[in-house]
Amino acid sequence: MKPRILLPLSRTAAAIVLCTGTEAACARGADGPPQWIDEPPTLSRWIEEGYSAELRHLPRRAAQRYCAAARYGSPEAQYRLGRLLLLGRGLAPDPATGTTLLALAAQRGHEKAQVLLAGRVPGDRLPDCMTMGDAPPMEFNESMQEVVPYEVVALYVSGLPKEKRRMAEMVQRLAPRFAVDPRLALAIVRSESNFEPRVLSPRNAQGLMQLIPETAERFGVHDVWNPEQNARGGLAYLRWLLKRFDGDVALVSAAYNAGENTVAQYGGVPPYAETREYVRRILAFYRSARHEQPVPTTAMQR
Repeated sequence: MKPRILLPLSRTAAAIVLCTGTEAACARGADGPPQWIDEPPTLSRWIEEGYSAELRHLPRRAAQRYCAAARYGSPEAQYRLGRLLLLGRGLAPDPATGTTLLALAAQRGHEKAQVLLAGRVPGDRLPDCMTMGDAPPMEFNESMQEVVPYEVVALYVSGLPKEKRRMAEMVQRLAPRFAVDPRLALAIVRSESNFEPRVLSPRNAQGLMQLIPETAERFGVHDVWNPEQNARGGLAYLRWLLKRFDGDVALVSAAYNAGENTVAQYGGVPPYAETREYVRRILAFYRSARHEQPVPTTAMQR
């Protein structure tokens, strides 16, 4: 079955997104969009730039960006650079270096690296770009980063188990009606419940978007175990937080986790390990410190 793409893609990206499996499935071009994984935003951006360079038939540029992320230990970047070197997509093939990188990614559980490495003897040579000179700096202005591309999120959603995919698609459909970017909504739901509508936390947070009873009542949720009611309540709360904190994703995430009053009390992200890790994950998934308004839908219909 072909993956269902719910969000707008360019014609090229829509074609490439179907290339999601083994090397045989991807043999005639760039691999599909990078997986939507919990990587530091800088590394995710370098991988995205490498993927974009591959689509534009700029293999040296792609290798450079992949290597920058691979040097910091990104399994996705190690896989993509290894694949590029192994198969020689516009570069001189270098199987020894390519299989070394694939083995590194496979050891970290990267499934596509494991598939591509199957039957091959790993090499023992790293590329010069990972061992020579200074590593590229990871300092950057988070607010200048672009949001995770739609095709990356669409690929992730298409690969979810059936029931979780149904929950994710519902959130995608509802989010713009609440002026919430579907990609941020999915990042929140993924971190809260992993798209399981019957989750109950030790703190009595309930359902898909882990609403506590006070929040559910505040936003008119009568049946917190009804997935759509729960999603609507959580999205209404996100809309309120986005307005309250002027689209600052870190503060909105912190408030969703710890409460808006706690964020106001500390004047920023509170010094709780759980909340700081939660904010880090949301920023890693969303990849931008600023909320991007979704394409307007009909009058925010409820």
